[in-house]
Amino acid sequence: MVDSIRVALLGAGTVGSQTARLIVEQADELERRVGARVELAGVAVLDPSQVSDPWIDRALLTDNALELTERDDVDIVVELIGGTTVARTFVLSALNHGASVVTANKALLAKHGPELYEAARKNGVDIYFEAAVGGAIPIVRPLRESMTGDRITRIMGIVNGTTNYILDEMTTKGLDFATVLKDAQAKGFAEADPTADIGGFDAAAKAAIMATLAFHRDVRMDDVHVEGIEHVTDSDIAAARAMNRVIKLLAVVEQDSENGAISAGVYPVMLPADHQLAKVSGSFNAVFVEGEASDDLMFYGRGAGGAPTASAVAGDIVTVARHRVAGTTGPDIPLYSQAPMADAADGESSYMLRLSVADNVGVLAKVSEIFANHGVSIRALQQLPDEDEQGNHELWITTHSVTDRVIRETAEDVAQAKDTSSVLSIMRVFEDAQ
Repeated sequence: MVDSIRVALLGAGTVGSQTARLIVEQADELERRVGARVELAGVAVLDPSQVSDPWIDRALLTDNALELTERDDVDIVVELIGGTTVARTFVLSALNHGASVVTANKALLAKHGPELYEAARKNGVDIYFEAAVGGAIPIVRPLRESMTGDRITRIMGIVNGTTNYILDEMTTKGLDFATVLKDAQAKGFAEADPTADIGGFDAAAKAAIMATLAFHRDVRMDDVHVEGIEHVTDSDIAAARAMNRVIKLLAVVEQDSENGAISAGVYPVMLPADHQLAKVSGSFNAVFVEGEASDDLMFYGRGAGGAPTASAVAGDIVTVARHRVAGTTGPDIPLYSQAPMADAADGESSYMLRLSVADNVGVLAKVSEIFANHGVSIRALQQLPDEDEQGNHELWITTHSVTDRVIRETAEDVAQAKDTSSVLSIMRVFEDAQ
């Protein structure tokens, strides 16, 4: 009979600290849920002298993470240090030494996931990672277990709280990107180097994980088409508002029902203002999952933060601990699909283009002709009455569905045309059915 489950914690930052607190302060409740005592076996950090959390026993601190992963008395290794190099080494070491792993490391899974899943399978242990995608939102477990009897066709969601906060502040307060970013950094919603968030790379890693689970194919971060929000302006926000729309950064993964090709992308999208995702405010996240049998499911909640993320980590610890007590493991992650990855340039959507054009006779006709020459059907066209400092007017064009490749080629020709000053922005426009 198993009397205790010993947990080694790698990292005691924001999430690691809160995870340790839950293990220590909820020890009696966790024991009732698991059937054995869950206790910390060690906490690895770069500098033990810097850890001041009262719930972490000083005697458990070490700067030797690898040694913790190799200990025979450790049942579960919780990796919360981030990155894809030493984290990979530590996780593989833990799995190969017979410990199960819980991690919140999206970048690691998006780059080395299949290797780690196979190592867990080969060694007869678990690897769980609920916190890697949606923080406190339970999205991994449904994709990995609950929906395995259904065919998932599409996942679309807001999976980065920083970018959602920035876009929401720009929308509701009329502020420009730079101002909101600075405010987000001051409040701790954005990192000092916000590239991973605003560039869409954080969301891309999560998209890769969701696509891998949903479509049973090895999808890496490099397979995900990425566009961030760094070029979204207050003028784009105003244009969306005038069209009764809201701009959100979405992660979208889907599988073509005819050829089976898988597409994965992260990009800003103009959504109808009454769309459920358009109403997700602040740093909250939300994910839509579409299944053939289940139809539409929505998961909503806090996608980041120490306590919410630690909640998901602790949930995985309980699940894995139960498996250890019972002498079992959870389901493997089968990656049997050979479906091709679709070319992002072939993806179709409606688009909205903002152009700067001269106030000359024939300009609209010329622009329309260029669109027609590329086979792009215009749904709506509007020229704004106000002039800029150069005497140009903004022209808004919304198209019917067209491939990304064609709309980019069209925009290039428009930009080179006489009387067209520049293409100010190009953005996808989603309808309710998309």
